Amino acid sequence: MLAVRDGNLDCMGELFERHHGPLFGYLSKLTGNRTAAEDISQIVFQRMLKYRHTYRDQGSFTAWMYHLARRCASDHFRKTSSSPVAVDPSSLEEHEDTERRADESAASSDDHALLHRALGRLDRDDREVLLLSRLQELSFAEVAGILECSVGAARVRSHRALRTLRDHYFKLQKETSL
Repeated sequence: MLAVRDGNLDCMGELFERHHGPLFGYLSKLTGNRTAAEDISQIVFQRMLKYRHTYRDQGSFTAWMYHLARRCASDHFRKTSSSPVAVDPSSLEEHEDTERRADESAASSDDHALLHRALGRLDRDDREVLLLSRLQELSFAEVAGILECSVGAARVRSHRALRTLRDHYFKLQKETSL
């Protein structure tokens, strides 16, 4: 990003290739809409280019990018008067081991579906802190910078969101076993 800031716009392609996938994944889970996530991803990279002169080499580029993405997503929700919705459970699954038995695969699929539904029941702020800290694997210092709070507050918010997610998950698990 420093090279882009200093006028080497060819490096923007490398930034796009390196960061588009994780950014799109974050936004699709945050918005629950793949089309909106793609649009917001494009806006993020457009703004990176437009406001490149404002980039400071303080902290990590990734945290700066997610902060920008968060603002772009907020703009999107404000313009469309919508709120994020739950995402497709298959988007939460990792590459499956092809050697698994059918019963293990079915149980894992059920667990992923329950996790997806539980994640969908979280409010936007809780979902966002978990996506940043757990799925995007950002440090709490980076999450704090993105959410504009202290590191301690980011940890507490993540812990509380994880506890709420767990409660929703177990409640859903009980409901489906009846």
